[in-house]
Amino acid sequence: MSKKTNYSYIGIAFIILVFGIIFVPKIVDRISNNDVTRDESRSDFANGKTKLSDLAFIEINGVAKKVPDFSFTDQNGKNITNKDYEGKVYVVEFFFTTCPTICPRMNANLIQVQNAFKGFENFGVASFTINPDYDTTEILKEYAEKYGVTNPNWHLMTGDKDAIYKLSNEGFNLYTAEEEDAAGGFEHSGNFALIDKNGFIRSRKDEFGNPIIYYRGIASETEKVDDDGAPEEISALKEDIKKLLSE
Repeated sequence: MSKKTNYSYIGIAFIILVFGIIFVPKIVDRISNNDVTRDESRSDFANGKTKLSDLAFIEINGVAKKVPDFSFTDQNGKNITNKDYEGKVYVVEFFFTTCPTICPRMNANLIQVQNAFKGFENFGVASFTINPDYDTTEILKEYAEKYGVTNPNWHLMTGDKDAIYKLSNEGFNLYTAEEEDAAGGFEHSGNFALIDKNGFIRSRKDEFGNPIIYYRGIASETEKVDDDGAPEEISALKEDIKKLLSE
């Protein structure tokens, strides 16, 4: 074997050694920090399509939970589906216009969120009525005007009651139910869900590293705490919307 061939082997071995020293620890570190996963949405980020924020994906049995398909009619009589929100960051709520308790507070908070993101064409809100028998498109339009809904991506939707309740209780795991003894005749969660541009439910993590999943929507930023003494989360919601808009 010639000296020239020996030098070639030595050069190749040197390159392999340098690669191992520099890149293998980085790969191990990414795996240990869960930056490399089989999750389809995360692989998109890893492939350089966008930069992943620190917000968690809500996972069920190891699979990131995505907004299910839906199709309803909004306050302008337009058919709206989950496809209309693709490429947008948006907040989801379930409410009804005659709610005498938490809904007015929730929607006043969402107006504040709306106003904080004026000019962002890729931000929206999805509001689903849980009383579609009463909440017609006309009623929803009046309600939107009363509260000051101006974002064209804020759709207040009505439609088939069973489909709405399935979307709420199964699609988002946000509790809704008809209840004669409840104020207004309905019970529902006062929480908001936050959805990223790819349709995945996202949230920040708590001090233990677990996703908070939803954001409390009743207490305002000025109130600081809700009726049970829990801290308001509207400020956190605003911060996290900014993060997802940057992804």
